[in-house]
Amino acid sequence: MDTALSTSQIVAQACLFAFAAIALFGGSLQMYLGQPDTSPRLDNIHRFMGGIYFSMGGICAWTAWTVREQGTLVYLIAAGVFIAGCGRLLSMRKVGLPEPRALWLGYLVPELVLPFVLAVAHSSRALA
Repeated sequence: MDTALSTSQIVAQACLFAFAAIALFGGSLQMYLGQPDTSPRLDNIHRFMGGIYFSMGGICAWTAWTVREQGTLVYLIAAGVFIAGCGRLLSMRKVGLPEPRALWLGYLVPELVLPFVLAVAHSSRALA
């Protein structure tokens, strides 16, 4: 049995590990910082969502590590990241682009592009 990953599996794995790193860092930061200068209700929701975000990082890391055995889960993760990016885009449209603008656009672009890269790479693996 060949143990080497195909190029498409490596691309899918790289996207998943990137999502994992972002979610683990971002989720832990959100849980730690909360939502300063707000109501207890909003801080509670913010930290809860930070926990969801953090746990998504673990799921992405495990999926990347076991990418050969994964099927639909990879597409579900790609869809979840894309939908989250759409939420960020909607926020920017409704209430404006936060400062520093380059940072927030730097978050947005990968959330809208990498899910497609991941889905194409994963589907290419299935065709090979």
